[in-house]
Amino acid sequence: MDEFESLKAQLEQTDFPQVYFFKFIVPNKNDNVAKVSALYTQDTQVQMKPSSSGKFISMSAKQVVLSVDDVISIYKKASVIEGIISL
Repeated sequence: MDEFESLKAQLEQTDFPQVYFFKFIVPNKNDNVAKVSALYTQDTQVQMKPSSSGKFISMSAKQVVLSVDDVISIYKKASVIEGIISL
């Protein structure tokens, strides 16, 4: 079973397009932050907050998505970023 099947089933219960809230925690390395930022469209507002130790950054974003597949696509692209935690 695909690791995203449960999420897909939940999302199929909602209407699209919609504003979707993404949240990731990544190790505080410039390339990781850049890779996560690249997941979103140019007009997406991304908020970043470093952890108290400074080792991680919490990255939150609200983006308009047109379908369930758009959401799943972002999570699949994010899953290959080293050390990322999807919330």
